[in-house]
Amino acid sequence: MGTQPQQMSRWPLVGRQSQLEAFTAAWADRRCRGVVIYGPAGVGKSRLAEECLARAVHEGWKGRRATASAVAAAVPLGAIAHLVPSGVDLSDPVKGFAAVAAVLAGPHRDRRWAVWVDDLHLLDATSAVLLRQLLDAGVVRLIATVRAGVPAGEAVGALTGSDAMHRIDLAVFDLEQTEAVLQAALRGPIGRRTLYNLHAASGGNALYLHELVLGTVQAGKLASDGEIWELTEDRPAGTPRLTELIEARLATAAPAARPVLELLAVAEPLPLADAEQTAASDVLADLEDAGLVQVAVSRRRTTVQLAHPLYGEVLRRTLPNLRRRTLLLQQADRTRAHGARRRDDALHLATWQLAATGTAEPKLLTQAAMLASHAHDYPQVISLLQALPDREHKTATRLVEGLAHRGLGDFTAAEKALADADRQAEGEPEILAVVAVRTLNLYWSGTQLSQALAVNEAGRHRIHSSAGLHLLDVNRAAMLTVSGQPDTGLSILQDVHPEVIDSVQDVNTWLYGLGIKTLGLALVGRTTEAITAGHEAYKAHRSVDRRAAMPHPSTQLIHLAMALADAGELQQAYTIAHQAFSDLQGETIARMLAAGQLGRIELLRGHADSARHWYAEAAGIARVHSAGALKNALAGIATTAYLLGDAKGAEAAREEAQTVAHAGYLAGKETGLDEAAALVASGHLREARALLTHEADHAEAAGHLSAAGWLLTDIGRLGGAAEVQERLTELADVCDGSLAPARAHLAAGLAAHDPDLLMTAANEMEAIGADLLAAEAATTAATAWQRAGHARRAATATQRAHACAVRCQGARTPLLTSAVTVAAVLTAREKEVALLAAAGNASKDIADTLHLSVRTVDNHLQHAYAKLGVTTRRELAETLGTTTTRRPTRAHRE
Repeated sequence: MGTQPQQMSRWPLVGRQSQLEAFTAAWADRRCRGVVIYGPAGVGKSRLAEECLARAVHEGWKGRRATASAVAAAVPLGAIAHLVPSGVDLSDPVKGFAAVAAVLAGPHRDRRWAVWVDDLHLLDATSAVLLRQLLDAGVVRLIATVRAGVPAGEAVGALTGSDAMHRIDLAVFDLEQTEAVLQAALRGPIGRRTLYNLHAASGGNALYLHELVLGTVQAGKLASDGEIWELTEDRPAGTPRLTELIEARLATAAPAARPVLELLAVAEPLPLADAEQTAASDVLADLEDAGLVQVAVSRRRTTVQLAHPLYGEVLRRTLPNLRRRTLLLQQADRTRAHGARRRDDALHLATWQLAATGTAEPKLLTQAAMLASHAHDYPQVISLLQALPDREHKTATRLVEGLAHRGLGDFTAAEKALADADRQAEGEPEILAVVAVRTLNLYWSGTQLSQALAVNEAGRHRIHSSAGLHLLDVNRAAMLTVSGQPDTGLSILQDVHPEVIDSVQDVNTWLYGLGIKTLGLALVGRTTEAITAGHEAYKAHRSVDRRAAMPHPSTQLIHLAMALADAGELQQAYTIAHQAFSDLQGETIARMLAAGQLGRIELLRGHADSARHWYAEAAGIARVHSAGALKNALAGIATTAYLLGDAKGAEAAREEAQTVAHAGYLAGKETGLDEAAALVASGHLREARALLTHEADHAEAAGHLSAAGWLLTDIGRLGGAAEVQERLTELADVCDGSLAPARAHLAAGLAAHDPDLLMTAANEMEAIGADLLAAEAATTAATAWQRAGHARRAATATQRAHACAVRCQGARTPLLTSAVTVAAVLTAREKEVALLAAAGNASKDIADTLHLSVRTVDNHLQHAYAKLGVTTRRELAETLGTTTTRRPTRAHRE
């Protein structure tokens, strides 16, 4: 961590393209007299107006700027006096204003002025009259900003009321716009959780966002690891200027409103009736009109809360401790007076008492912790249970505490709490619940599978019913399935069905089994069953979520997404995985798995840059919380970086990966893609094929048929299609979905150099959403048709290849290089030699690799030079679109 942006004081204008287009269209209208930008404070009206003025100046208009203010409004022409030409006599306004127009227009009346007035609503009446005359004379066009909801004078209304005055409304940034702005300002991708935090903290207000990022960067709490920008703490830090801005905003409220603002700062949202006990109805109405509070109605309940999250932070900083304590206890008394009947009242009461006094009744703390756990608010759970005396802890509270620590990625603290729960557990339901959560925590902590299995086995000595023992078998089968033995695990998990979940002793184990059943079915190629099982598992999890100790129901969507991807439903898989990632912001490990799944899906689609981003998300979480899962994420970063031609970034990820132990999760699934990519980048296609063959054999032996299909396809893409064609055809016969047959057709087309079959594969891959494979198939078909003299077909295939390749975000592969060699057509051997040479390998090394003489290598190289019209290896690399890199070091493999 530690990379900092070079310039934070001025941000690029991003996320306002539609408004800029609206300005351009309006300005081009000959009848236009101006454009007025409306919006609340801090949304970037001035920044947009500045860009609009720059565009007008670029088109030949003379630009001037004026800033209206309450101070300037006290003086006639106070805001625009500098626009009045020197020497003009204004003692007679009628003649004087006409003279101003004449001088500005010039002797030939060909000067055009674009005048930007900031905060037009504060403009004095005299300035407004002069501007109106200049507009009527056609000398000036107006670009103005107006704060929404603020009353303006009649003269200003006359300026903006014309049909020839165009209006642009500017709102706060949505999440997508916030991401675009941050990535442009930070000059790199930003982590999704960091994005969510900054967007929520700023409320999408551009000014607040700028100050939050600036303050957080200056505090060293926002930095890049070279791949992605992340907050080192969940709460961003602002600047003193941000505090001053918000204090000034709050100062606009009447003194009578201060008590209710302070109460909202410590106890929002408030029932409207409680707010009205602190402030009169007209005071609350004024606060709502001023945009300082929001009133929401849900069914029969009306609540009040602050309009922006930062208002509460600033207010809380100024509250003395005793004042805060009094406010909290008074609100607790009001809630009790109402009967504390609402479901979340216990959570509020415990939180308020804890904040006010440092303690609360044990029963209330326990009840509140359970409510927070069901809401998956794990920091709140830990805060509440840490206040519970040890003597008051039961198995249930220790279990919830362990689940909360695990949800936040603190496996050590989770194991401590869960071990205590295990010792206290009595009766089969408690024992089974603890074993399920504890083994899951041990497995993901990076501990050997054997230890998690040992805890499961120890449970068998305390369970006596056949139903309870079956649940332990289900738990064991789930662990084996994700650890490289899907066939063994599925032999038990195939009998785990959602419809009996209400009758099982422990829903936690059953939910885990349902989820891993989805995964196991996907691994062995039974994707139709896997998709059905995934939907059923998600539905079942939602139905029992309030009585389950397992993570969020959306964890089930991660496995469903994998099943959809392996079936060839890539767009739907991405949508489901993205939903899971969004839902799981409070679940650290599950969020990491969702990010990794999104990376895998994007890699299957060939969207290299997006895949790299998601793998970087997963790696960022894994570095802090789950080192055992870090290796897979780093392998994904390396694979995608090589695809993008970034050898330096790829090798950095591989070097880091060599320091990390491999987790047992999905052992044997698509392992070796990063090493193969490294070999390809250095031109060693034959070694890459050998490596992938080894890994495909291992995956197929483990029952990971979907992984075997991926690895075998890559062998075919690297010149080994004839070797894998039959195996891919066999896999297509046993694996469900459209992806496996499409892979077999691609290999068959490559092996036979059959352009018709290749275009069939290209069509299938494009329909699936596998854009990179579609581009490669079409590119290869174009080459074959060019050789056969079918120029029209070759051109059509090339167009299809280009359309697919554009979606691949700059991915480079050996098959795509044939697009630049269609006209020259290198032989297979010439291309192999050329790729090795372009990667920086000496002729002797190439000769050793290909078992040729150095002279033969040089002859092939000279032929390639002649056909491509190049004279050096650097030019060769540029022509082939490859990246020079050192030869990778093969890691030792068992």
